[in-house]
Amino acid sequence: MIAPTKKKGKKVGAVLVIGGGIAGIQASLDLAETGQKVYLLESSPAIGGNMARLDKTFPTNDCSMCILSPKIVECGRHLNIETITWADLEEVSGSAGNFKIKVRKRARYVDLEKCTGCGECTEVCPVTVASEFEAEVGERKAIFRPYPQAYPNAFVIDKGRIAPCRNACPAGVNVQGFIALLSQSKFDEALELYRARNPFPATCGRICTHPCQDACNRGNLDEALAIRDLHRFLADREIDAARRGEPLEVTEHMKARRKAEFPQRRGSGRRVAIVGSGPAGLTCAWDLANMEYKPIVFEELDVPGGMLRVGVPRYRLPVEVLDYEIEAIKRAGVEIKLDTPVGPDRTLNDLFDRGFEAIFIAIGTHKSRRLGIEGEDLRGVIHGTTFLHRTKMGEPTDIANKVVVVVGGGNAAADACRTSLRLGARRVTVLYRRSRVELPASEDEIKACEEEELSFDFWPHLRAFWVQAGG
Repeated sequence: MIAPTKKKGKKVGAVLVIGGGIAGIQASLDLAETGQKVYLLESSPAIGGNMARLDKTFPTNDCSMCILSPKIVECGRHLNIETITWADLEEVSGSAGNFKIKVRKRARYVDLEKCTGCGECTEVCPVTVASEFEAEVGERKAIFRPYPQAYPNAFVIDKGRIAPCRNACPAGVNVQGFIALLSQSKFDEALELYRARNPFPATCGRICTHPCQDACNRGNLDEALAIRDLHRFLADREIDAARRGEPLEVTEHMKARRKAEFPQRRGSGRRVAIVGSGPAGLTCAWDLANMEYKPIVFEELDVPGGMLRVGVPRYRLPVEVLDYEIEAIKRAGVEIKLDTPVGPDRTLNDLFDRGFEAIFIAIGTHKSRRLGIEGEDLRGVIHGTTFLHRTKMGEPTDIANKVVVVVGGGNAAADACRTSLRLGARRVTVLYRRSRVELPASEDEIKACEEEELSFDFWPHLRAFWVQAGG
């Protein structure tokens, strides 16, 4: 309880009672009877606390609700008591007699003035979860009232948990939000909401392994939503409009949405150095620019994009698509310095001396994992990342009309296989030490390899392969 004090005989402020159990209710009633304004703060949707869950545990053999219910009614009707439910105390500042309280009130998604507490909504709600009121041994619906005598006598929709699709997204994209906007034909707003967390909607729309779709609840009913294809549609629509000379118009509504996604605009031009212009570095720069910092990206190569540029094959990610998205990041206020490595000649201390207040290191993983076996460095053996880098940068490769063996079964291996075919290899075989179902590559990539008639050799067929090859 945070109570007022007296200064020169005068009462200051009101009283905040934290916790809406029986103790908080009684304290609120006692204070209210003295004429003080009382705010009763409770984190659950209704006051009552744990006592509402008890039954005939008192020496008088009375039901707990018989004792509690009259006090709940009195508390709810008292003119000097204002209940704040479904809310959390975030901060207390100030000093005795002059407290400032910061409370975050969660959305109920139900209008308290219109809800009659009839309970018909629970009959049609399709979502069932464990009931906290029944110690999670029972169940309740997503729209609920903790118990029949609850005050306020209104229902609340529990949306506190993160949606499975958003939780599975590495970037935390508001999947439900942008799809809801898209369904209302608010395409520009939907794309803006997506970009608030990920500035690469067109790129990820092509190469993302879409864990969000694997987690989509709709897949338990019929088929998961095509989330990756949906944000690719939004991005490609904007790119096509730009090609026609119709660039995206950022409306006031979209500006307000972006401001809501980046509430802490405390940059004020403060400079941050970012080492590396791959997806991590550019995303960091995008976020900082939207918070009004001044990010400057230092890139060793003569082109930006990192592995998106020099690792992902062109057939999966066209260069013009990546260029468009990087230009959008630059328009947000990001400066990219190419041919500018950070190393012996330009150290981190040098960057600090030049006025940068922070440094974000995003140098990526441009080296392949080595197998550590005999013959790994023989002529004709090329590591996957090196091979993809060379082909993407236009360096010559001597594999035309030759038999190529790719060791491994990940997405990089799949890229190496399909790239080899496009470079004229006569036959490409994938060697993997486990079974088909254990391939780590995404299912889309595996199916694409099979459609292009690549051959696979799995254990226990590997021994036969080596014998046939003369090993």
